[in-house]
Amino acid sequence: MAYLYLALAIIGELIGTSLLKASEGFSKLYPTIGLVMAFVGSFFFLSLAIKSIPLNTAYALWSGIGLVATTIISVLIWKEKINIASVIGISLILIGVVILNLYGPGHGEASSNEKTSESSTALSNETE
Repeated sequence: MAYLYLALAIIGELIGTSLLKASEGFSKLYPTIGLVMAFVGSFFFLSLAIKSIPLNTAYALWSGIGLVATTIISVLIWKEKINIASVIGISLILIGVVILNLYGPGHGEASSNEKTSESSTALSNETE
């Protein structure tokens, strides 16, 4: 269920970002109302997702998928131009998100914390 919430958060972010473009600097009322609702919904579902999914994993997926999908939407719907420098820059950001997700802070700490906790428990039991 947490990944469904994360998917809904990503969809909300994509809708909100597209409406941000459509609002033309908050000068159009309905797109502005829609983008506020979409971003509130996005953060709501992201908050539900991180109850079960680790924050770094959820945020990496949310931002990484959002980055790629927003780029695709900007080219297909908004007819924005993209060049090789843009593709390289977006790719580097995405690679960085993946690396942080796989090897960043928090990875390996849980197992060492569990071992420390188990050692402390074992020592406490031996001294009693």
